[in-house]
Amino acid sequence: MVQATCHGTDNAALLDVLAADPAASRGVVSVSSDITDEELARMHEQGVRGVRFNFVKRLVDHSPVAELMLISEKIRAFGWHIVIYFEAADLPDLESFLADLPVPLVVDHMGRPDVSESSTGAEFSRFISFVDKTSAWVKVSCPERLSHSGPFARKGNTDIYDDVVPFARRVISEFPDHVLWGTDWPHPNLKSHMPDDAVLLNYLAQITDSDAQLRRVLVDNPTALYWA
Repeated sequence: MVQATCHGTDNAALLDVLAADPAASRGVVSVSSDITDEELARMHEQGVRGVRFNFVKRLVDHSPVAELMLISEKIRAFGWHIVIYFEAADLPDLESFLADLPVPLVVDHMGRPDVSESSTGAEFSRFISFVDKTSAWVKVSCPERLSHSGPFARKGNTDIYDDVVPFARRVISEFPDHVLWGTDWPHPNLKSHMPDDAVLLNYLAQITDSDAQLRRVLVDNPTALYWA
């Protein structure tokens, strides 16, 4: 479970879910830079393993660089990771800073590429190089936010978000052991359409080639990251 930006640093709902079975569940929270080691230790016992930061300029009122550096040092001792949400156009301004983080990095939604461009074009290739250099983990999630052409995840549709598929397939091909997936449910701030989550699951069949590949995305890789 991942804390949504709209909930800020109030992680009560997420922690309540984790409390049902902390051994079988993992969470990613949002916290302020003044959080104490005692609070982090308590969250660790509850199943938290990461902290999320949002750099999408239209969703936050400032770039949280200073907070990220402070918190990354605090969580280092717990073996946690940082989840980062940014748009591809902003990667040139962020990559050197992110590459110096002292903890593992997870990138939301493939760094929000412009899928009207080529998956082998300069912008996405820069992202691929960044992932290779930093050994980051990448979520091939949220095609409903990235797609320009659809088709949308609605009842009756099978092949969905065709324009996003080449980007996800490239990530899976190049980083088979560092790719993750997530539902992005309940899809906050999504204005174009509300996807049918059952149909959205079909997208996984479009971006993977085998049961073994699917198992890596859904089982092996998250186990390695969240239960190591």
